[in-house]
Amino acid sequence: MDNHFDSIIIGAGAAGLTAGIYLSRAKVSTLILNEGTVGGQLVLTHEVANYPGVEHVSGYELARTMKQQAISFGCKIRSNLKVTSLQLEGEIKSVEINNKETFTAHSVIIATGGKSRMIGAPGEAEFKGRGISYCATCDGDFFQDKEIIVVGGGNAALEEAVSLTKYASKVTIVHQFDHFQAFEHYSDEAKKNEKINFIMETKITQFMGDEKLQSVTLEHIPSGDLSEMKIDGVFIFIGYVPNTESLEGIIALNPNKEIIVNSNMETNITGVFAAGDSIVKRFRQVTTAVADGTIAALVSADYINNIKKQSEVLV
Repeated sequence: MDNHFDSIIIGAGAAGLTAGIYLSRAKVSTLILNEGTVGGQLVLTHEVANYPGVEHVSGYELARTMKQQAISFGCKIRSNLKVTSLQLEGEIKSVEINNKETFTAHSVIIATGGKSRMIGAPGEAEFKGRGISYCATCDGDFFQDKEIIVVGGGNAALEEAVSLTKYASKVTIVHQFDHFQAFEHYSDEAKKNEKINFIMETKITQFMGDEKLQSVTLEHIPSGDLSEMKIDGVFIFIGYVPNTESLEGIIALNPNKEIIVNSNMETNITGVFAAGDSIVKRFRQVTTAVADGTIAALVSADYINNIKKQSEVLV
């Protein structure tokens, strides 16, 4: 049964890879199925400087190390595919990919993560990849000596704004509130950078251009005044939305479409666990994703071992 495993993990971000490491090291046969690039949102992070025991590392390098660790313990990883069907009820779960290949397992860990939240203003979809980006690591060098906007006021926005000053001649942070939600360290670093300017209590209401983005319309929220700003690029960091669209009606989600789990990362379906940015949680950091993945893997391993013990008794 080449397509049967003890556990299947859906998603290969920090949570999924961690779960794969723990399960495989415990001699639990494990398959990770991933719809995109291995590493998830982690590979989009320019620098990780708050991972315990590691002074600083790029998100890409950290994800690559996690992947190699999982593989070294025997974890199988398949990526760049599409999960087309899920059957999670019952003792044997099944996952179909690309409408043609089916895998089965005793347990499933869902670690599908999230995707960048869009502003939703006219022109955003049109100029995505043509002046609008959600990834400083991916696209920063395309804006060498250019003037750009960074949208957002959280940790990610301010941290990435600072990193983008390596390329851009000027970075303007546009934020809808009169204060930042970021930790003081990030806001202080941004305020000290001579290349960074701030436009507060303001939002982008339209993106404009021809072949590429050329300008945006800004609305000063308290007054409603509109102004046009010529710009070479816009980087948007206003949070993430969970990748759970395909799970609606299959597993319990909250109103924000996040997967509901208990402290053991158990969902409402026996043998199905969830971890990382797709679950209900307050903080979304690499370390919290790693913790989620660890817990999900350990509880899942206990679940699988109990099933195997029961089968041995019946035999």
